[in-house]
Amino acid sequence: MQLRLSPYWLWALLALPGVGILASILGAAGTEATVAAIHEALHPTGEFGARFMIIAMLASPLALVLKGWRGPRWLKKNRRYFGIAAFFYALAHTVLYLVDIGTVQKVLTDLPKLYIWTGWIAFVIFVPLAITSSDYFVRKMGRKWKTLQRATYAAAVLTLLHWAALHDWGGLGPALIHFVPLGLLEAYRMWYWYLRPRPQVA
Repeated sequence: MQLRLSPYWLWALLALPGVGILASILGAAGTEATVAAIHEALHPTGEFGARFMIIAMLASPLALVLKGWRGPRWLKKNRRYFGIAAFFYALAHTVLYLVDIGTVQKVLTDLPKLYIWTGWIAFVIFVPLAITSSDYFVRKMGRKWKTLQRATYAAAVLTLLHWAALHDWGGLGPALIHFVPLGLLEAYRMWYWYLRPRPQVA
């Protein structure tokens, strides 16, 4: 049990998709297939970034719905690992996009597109969240740390739009499959804390 819950094993598990993606790129290195391999790696890096972000965000609402269950408690304890993994996959996605598109001029030309600027803003939001993810910043920032972490919700909405708007909204279905469960659980969480009827105090 100790080994299974070790952060090192969790890091190894979170890194597995990245290892497979990197292997596919390195396997094509030096051949005509290199450009295609980089382009093919764009989608899985972005998707795993979104998935790990969603898993991290599911921790609190799941703990509320499944009170007393060990799974949500474990997820709350380790959600920062999933958040950091989400950032690194988003970073890989961004780097691969820049390599794939090739020039600054093309990057600037793409920038007004909905699925591009939403992705950039989401990534920019991720940067301070990742930088301040350590215990040092949790202690140093105090309550401000939680306030900053709430920016994750904005990043999640932007990531949903980024994914959905791909290929003339061809990404809408996959994006909704991933984000709808999170949206429903967060809606329940909001209802539970702010909207549900409270017993009247005599």
